[in-house]
Amino acid sequence: QVQLVESGGGLVQPGGSLRLSCTASGSIFGINTMGWHRQAPGKERELVAVITSGGSTVYADSVKGRFTISRDNAKNTVSLQMNGLKPEDTAVYFCGAGLVVLSGIRDAKNYRHWGQGTQVTVSS
Repeated sequence: QVQLVESGGGLVQPGGSLRLSCTASGSIFGINTMGWHRQAPGKERELVAVITSGGSTVYADSVKGRFTISRDNAKNTVSLQMNGLKPEDTAVYFCGAGLVVLSGIRDAKNYRHWGQGTQVTVSS
C-alpha cells in the first residue's frame, strides 16, 4: 500500500519556474526509482526526470539544463525544480515510483505506483 502525494502544480508564464514535490508513504520497500512523468493531451506518458536509490538521475532530453530532480530520503520525498518553463511543458505531471531496471527506466509502464497527477500550464 504505497501512496504518492504531489503538490506544486499551477499556472505560470513562459520563462517562469515551478517546484513540484512528491511524498511517498506506506509500504515503500522495494522502490528503487522515483520521479516525474508527464502526459499531454493525445500523447504518451513520458519520463521527465527520475532518481534512483543510488542517486543516479535520468532526464528527458527536452528538459536537460532546465529541470533538476532531487531527493530527501529521510522524508521519502522527491522534488522537481522546473526553470525556464515553455508552453510545450504544459501537461499533467505524475509522480511515479517502482522497482525498475535501468533498461526500462524511461517506460512509464514499468512503474507500479502513481500519484493522481498535478496540472502544469505554461501560458501567457
